[in-house]
Amino acid sequence: MKPTKTLSLLTATLLLAACSVAPVYEKPQVVTPVQFKEASLSATGEQSGQWKTAEPAELNHRGQWWQVFNDLTLDNLEDEALAANQNLQAATARLAQSRALFKDERSNRYPQLSGGISPGHQRISPDAQRTGNGSEQTLWRAQAQFAYEADLFGRVSSLVNAAQADAEQSVALLRSVLLSLQADVAQQYFTIRELDAERVIYQHTVKLREQTVQLTQHRYDAGDISELELARAKSELAAARSEELGVTRRRAIAEHALAILLGKSPAEFSLAALPLQRISINVPAGLPSSLLERRPDIAAAERAMAAANARIGVAKAAYFPRLNITGALGYESSELGSLFEWSNRTFLLGPLIGTMLSMPIFDGGRREAGLERARAVYEEDVAKYRQTVLNAFGEVEDNLASLRILDNQSEVQDTAVASSQRASHLAQSRYREGLVSYLEVIDADRTLLQQKRATVQLDGERARATVNLIRALGGSWEGAPLVASK
Repeated sequence: MKPTKTLSLLTATLLLAACSVAPVYEKPQVVTPVQFKEASLSATGEQSGQWKTAEPAELNHRGQWWQVFNDLTLDNLEDEALAANQNLQAATARLAQSRALFKDERSNRYPQLSGGISPGHQRISPDAQRTGNGSEQTLWRAQAQFAYEADLFGRVSSLVNAAQADAEQSVALLRSVLLSLQADVAQQYFTIRELDAERVIYQHTVKLREQTVQLTQHRYDAGDISELELARAKSELAAARSEELGVTRRRAIAEHALAILLGKSPAEFSLAALPLQRISINVPAGLPSSLLERRPDIAAAERAMAAANARIGVAKAAYFPRLNITGALGYESSELGSLFEWSNRTFLLGPLIGTMLSMPIFDGGRREAGLERARAVYEEDVAKYRQTVLNAFGEVEDNLASLRILDNQSEVQDTAVASSQRASHLAQSRYREGLVSYLEVIDADRTLLQQKRATVQLDGERARATVNLIRALGGSWEGAPLVASK
């Protein structure tokens, strides 16, 4: 075949590179409600317009959303976690791996060039020479080789698109790990603060019960009461001290967990005690459809679908011919000194073994199985994407409901604490006057302690629910700052 005809054939073949059998990717439709159910309800369960409409986007910078709590200690902890958390560093490394794989696949779009120089010693058989005598010879070769797969039916492009989607998925997964880390640090921090508040309650209770034991001891010494009441007073004091130690133990464990989030060993981290104060923040929930853009886990699930769709194209391309263009250009000579003389030039177009254009004929159903698997993987990723969206809606609704009900519950609980304090004060006064037995004092004291603990725990739940809502909404965003309501 003449060189011009060869080039014409190659040119015509290369024109087929624009023909891709990969399916066109379209994001699956998901049903989104007009508004969040809980966002339109007040603390009493009635319709309310307290939730603001936000205009966020997944690609917008989320900023330091935890600064809405106006807590410098929390700000510093978040910065430390960002710098040293090992899970975050592992996610960053996974992103680097995905980007490297994308670069590797993208390199297949271009010819691969290599070159080298080497001697070769061979003996040519008599039949090959068509003479009666075989001979040995040494040949020096200096060649540049090239190899290129023409993307006839989009196989290479599909591989590149799949790798690019994988890399973009890794970006979204990194953002998801980052958001989870930030929320975990804030939640653990508020848990420690809640335990600090509980410990203050028990410390106050221990002091009051110590005073009660002294009073009871005096009355017992004076013969006004029996030893039974003294024993009960001492028992209540010991119980309060035991509960205080239990809170101290839980606080130590929570502090250790926070240290791990910060990338530190528990031995090199400690947090000064500071009781939790009530937190009340209005978080703009936005529109349900905004979750599809804002949540990094949803973005990751969508990119997984795109990658799976591209791999369907790879599986389809296996049914069609593949064109691998190879060649070499250089010099060949039996003498090293004359290797680069113009007359010793040589070239080769086409593979040394095999064929340039390969066409699959029969493989026992392997290609069909590969295509079926690629389609099944895509359908699995579609289901995962839709489930991720449903989970996101559920998480937002859960935390909106928690905050709405916690608002009302805290008001009721404050009333319960005030009433318990009054009852405890009256019981103590009546006991000093000898009007009631110590059992009434114990009962009133226990009730007050229980109600105070419940109040602190509700405050902790409010803080954690606020963090969970921000996490469920995908973090903060530009143009829609969080606003403290109290």
